Amino acid sequence: MAAEPLRIEALGSHHDRTRFESGVEPLDRYLRNQAGQDARKNIAAPFVLELPDGDIAGYYTLSATAVKLEELPEAVARRLPRYPLVPATLLGRLAVDLRFRGIGYGRFMLADALHRAVRSEIASFAVIVDAKDDEARRFYLRESFLAFPDQPKRLFLQMQVIAKLFE
Repeated sequence: MAAEPLRIEALGSHHDRTRFESGVEPLDRYLRNQAGQDARKNIAAPFVLELPDGDIAGYYTLSATAVKLEELPEAVARRLPRYPLVPATLLGRLAVDLRFRGIGYGRFMLADALHRAVRSEIASFAVIVDAKDDEARRFYLRESFLAFPDQPKRLFLQMQVIAKLFE
């Protein structure tokens, strides 16, 4: 019997969020109490990695943001138009349930988020993340994200780099 493929879909009212536990209280609380409301109000788009048994193994959110040009590394900023703000996509949250850590679900969800961001028809210079801690920062650095010069836990990956990943 073949294993069912992993599926990531938009958070819906049918998803049972009560059992999800990432070990990071603000991330757990967000999924349980705020994610549905943010989706309904178009504040963020939450996506869940749902297992065949209905458990949520992880989730992430995407939303629009903007970055001040002067916050970017000079080598990157000089190749962009001189607008005070450049559009970007915020990967606001990414969390894996403790029961499913260490088996690649975080990377799988990150790839899905990057793919959704790059295929969007809305202009975006990069995907931005704000790492919660050093472990999260190391995760994103391993995935080729670059740190903002004066904000080491804020990282970005340019859309042109993401596009090449999916060619």
